[in-house]
Amino acid sequence: MNSAGEKFEELMRIMAALRAPDGCPWDREQTHASLTPTFVEEVYEFIDAVEENDSEMMKEELGDLCLHIVFQAQIAQEQGEFSMADALEDINRKLVRRHPHVFGDVKVEHAGEVLQNWEKIKKEEKGHSRPSALDGVPRHLPALSKAHKVQKKARKVGFDWEKIEDVLHKVEEEIGELREAIRQGEQPAIEEELGDVLFSIVNVSRFVNVEPEQALHRTVRKFTNRFRKIEEKLKEKGISVEEAGFAELDALWEEVKREGERGGDA
Repeated sequence: MNSAGEKFEELMRIMAALRAPDGCPWDREQTHASLTPTFVEEVYEFIDAVEENDSEMMKEELGDLCLHIVFQAQIAQEQGEFSMADALEDINRKLVRRHPHVFGDVKVEHAGEVLQNWEKIKKEEKGHSRPSALDGVPRHLPALSKAHKVQKKARKVGFDWEKIEDVLHKVEEEIGELREAIRQGEQPAIEEELGDVLFSIVNVSRFVNVEPEQALHRTVRKFTNRFRKIEEKLKEKGISVEEAGFAELDALWEEVKREGERGGDA
């Protein structure tokens, strides 16, 4: 049985052949930027596989992610930026350096200390403080995840609510302001106030230790599954979704919801 290292090297050779002058025209046209949308999609497909607890799908999606990593590294090497070996050397050194409790003589009692040491070592590596306490948040993170990360950074310097009750009160306050903006009918104000409501909801998620992006993702999946079951029930009756009125759709929604609760479906 070939080792993972041998298989990885084989993948790198295949990618080099695809990018060669006599290789694949499509692969040769790709750039760092052109690949990023599908790179992100592959990450979410792996997350789907994890949520489905489908190990076969996880294996496939991890392979796709490895492909993207090798693809990006091949482009970088061709452009004289860095090689795959350079990237692997950097991450290997970083992991050893930031885990002195494993590869050194530092003692830790719990995971919280590990994170504290990680941040301390990270700051020492940079050699300087960031201009803002909020720096370091990726620009292209999904908005809910970005809000969550920004709030956590603000908390580290003491800018945060003390109690969950205060956070919930803020949500109610922001919803009131959204209602007023809707009453006034001014679209820019509605957009601003809706953003404030969402931001305050993210604050709630942080206080109750829930990742907002993941929570919303699961709710969307739940909605999708229930809606498809409604479509199935309508199909059995010979009625299309477009023909059914809201009252019937809502009644079927409640029916599907009860069935899901009895069957243990969230």
